[in-house]
Amino acid sequence: MVLPSLLQRSVDDGGMLGSFMAGRKKKTVRKVRVAHELPKRRRMAIDEAMKAHKTEDRPEWDRGSDWGDVRFYRKRIKPGTLRTIHLPLLDVSLGDSWPIPVTIIHGARPGPCITVLGGTHGDELTGPSACTHLLSNAFTDEGKPLDPKTMAGTLRIVPVVNLPGYRMKSRYFPDGRDLNRQFPGDPTGSTTRRVAAQVWNHLVEDSDGIIDLHSAAKGRKNMPQVRVDLTHTSSYLLAKSFGIEIILDSVPPKGTLRRTANRADIPVITYEGGGADTLGDQSVKVAVHGVMNALRSMRMVPGNPQRPRFRIMASGSTWLRAGEGGLLDMFVQAGSVMREGEVVATISDPATPGMTVDIVAPEDGLIIGAATNPFTAAGMPVGHFLPISKHFGLLEEQIDENGHFIVNGSLEERVWREEHEVDEVSLEGEWSGGNVDSEWVGSKSSSDEKEFEEEGA
Repeated sequence: MVLPSLLQRSVDDGGMLGSFMAGRKKKTVRKVRVAHELPKRRRMAIDEAMKAHKTEDRPEWDRGSDWGDVRFYRKRIKPGTLRTIHLPLLDVSLGDSWPIPVTIIHGARPGPCITVLGGTHGDELTGPSACTHLLSNAFTDEGKPLDPKTMAGTLRIVPVVNLPGYRMKSRYFPDGRDLNRQFPGDPTGSTTRRVAAQVWNHLVEDSDGIIDLHSAAKGRKNMPQVRVDLTHTSSYLLAKSFGIEIILDSVPPKGTLRRTANRADIPVITYEGGGADTLGDQSVKVAVHGVMNALRSMRMVPGNPQRPRFRIMASGSTWLRAGEGGLLDMFVQAGSVMREGEVVATISDPATPGMTVDIVAPEDGLIIGAATNPFTAAGMPVGHFLPISKHFGLLEEQIDENGHFIVNGSLEERVWREEHEVDEVSLEGEWSGGNVDSEWVGSKSSSDEKEFEEEGA
């Protein structure tokens, strides 16, 4: 599956879509500067993939084409409606089938089917939080961005995929396996492989694009970033539509959703932001911003997508590791912009007071992930460091007073927290018996009861 020209045009040149727009005046769109921190060989492979990419003609997405009901797990969803359906992760007659809520927003007009996943790892809360906000009234009410009556295409939002892991605050399923290493799954295999097969059959293989929301594993935190195989062109276009600056080119491990779906030619990107067992305000805001930006880029919802000032495409990073063991004192956070030689952290050992070891930035760059666990041993990762050799000036132009990189979308308002106006009704009259509670007290009160009433008043 390849996303057609609606995504390519809206991301690359901001062009409007469809022949019905042909008569309008062409807009001048600011070009996004691309900072390549990629090896030459990798850049050539990406360029060759882009040249070989052919835009797929999808007449069923034309505004004038027929558009009817969709089915999900034997349930019907009509155009212009929203429905939540529970998908069991296990096909069983006895025991817990782990039903997960899948909300389908089926637009009134034709368009692609996009699936947003959260909680593939049960202890990662950025995805569940972002998905929950996207399903709030602030987005789905009449006249709001995800109002199904004005939306095109179909949006499926799954706040928590790994339901048992979420309940146990665990990354893994009860059999100890990582769901994101088991795709495409096996309906007769281990517990987690059966779940992977169910997710694949009902949420993945019929998607036109997938946005998979993640956080860092326990003990560290990631700054907002998108991970994608840039040689898979449709995924590359989807990554750009997310609208943030840091895009990491990576071929994921075997069994991951992204790798397996790409092999089936399904566009997938992985968003990383925040850490396990915590909710970071910035990471959630950027996740919500990115999903909405992608939907606007595909013209599924009204409005123009936001474009970052620049994008940094990188395919290599460095793990800064502890050379000694002890207690870790982090001087910086994920998202800190570093100059060569600046101190990232120090290590001290209570058994040898007065001695410390510094960990310094090996060159100019960006901390895209940082340890949050103060206990460390020799060889353990302290920071995930992205060297920026050629375009460091771009980072310096977009930092706050603490030296943290400002990610596009991180300063947006939290629309899901907006207060709604409440109608106030005034009623005139008098309290029966003299005060609000007088009728609850007997007419012949004892002296003790009268004292109690006076104190309570």
